[in-house]
Amino acid sequence: MAQRTQWEFLDDRGRPASAPQVPSRLVTYIQAGAALFDHGLRPAGLFGSAHDGADPDPAKSGDLPPDAVPYLGSGPGVDAGTVLAAGPDLVVAVTYGSDQIYGLDPDTAKHIEERVPVVVIDVGQGRSFDAIRDRFEELAHSLGAAPEPSAASALAAARARLREAATGAPGVRVLALSPAGPDRVHLARPGAWPDLRALAECGVALVEPEPGPGANWSTTGWAAVRRPAPDIVLADVRSNAHPVAQLRGVPDWEAIEARARLLPWNPETPPSARAHARFFDAVAAALEEAPVPS
Repeated sequence: MAQRTQWEFLDDRGRPASAPQVPSRLVTYIQAGAALFDHGLRPAGLFGSAHDGADPDPAKSGDLPPDAVPYLGSGPGVDAGTVLAAGPDLVVAVTYGSDQIYGLDPDTAKHIEERVPVVVIDVGQGRSFDAIRDRFEELAHSLGAAPEPSAASALAAARARLREAATGAPGVRVLALSPAGPDRVHLARPGAWPDLRALAECGVALVEPEPGPGANWSTTGWAAVRRPAPDIVLADVRSNAHPVAQLRGVPDWEAIEARARLLPWNPETPPSARAHARFFDAVAAALEEAPVPS
């Protein structure tokens, strides 16, 4: 007799994940785990991407308590046996507009998916900031998380604050980037990033890099950051980005740092109302404090 299904969720690949009871032991990609933790669901294990190292990236961890959740490796270092040994009854991962699970070798992903239900949420440029957050909220609620009206209210207030701050700061230009070293920098193309598009929808004036190769980034020298004279710089703080503290002595960077307000930026912000509210509030505060160009 077939086991009765009590839980089912259709993921963004169009594949149903099902279980005889609501899963409670989750192994997740670190960004997904941080989002679910904001809904009150603590993962039983985390894994990172090929960009990550031997330890969890603090920038991606959100409010996850340090050292409280086992880290099972990153990218090619994630072993299917290690994941399965953690005893998950559900694996939650992300993808960037394809069927491929981000952060796992395809053979590893296949081996896991043959044995454990897997839900994959699309966080790529084809989805809006709100749509990504809504999908994680839908998944969390299916797993037993209670609605959080206070988080939703905080997000609405932060969005309204950001709109007002953008209106009050005409001409204040915001540039998002990921340092690659003393000689190179990746400039974000705003249309490729759901969080940056959300800023633009609130009226924030984002610097668009010059046309050229690269769908998500324009890779160039630091002089290209200095030329548009940004007033606020969102600097990638993930572990794979070159630390800005190590750019001392780079003349173009020092000129940018002397002029612009620097904000830490995590392109993999946890998709939760709480994390999104913090992001909007941080940008709003910078706009409120920025001198309006004459």
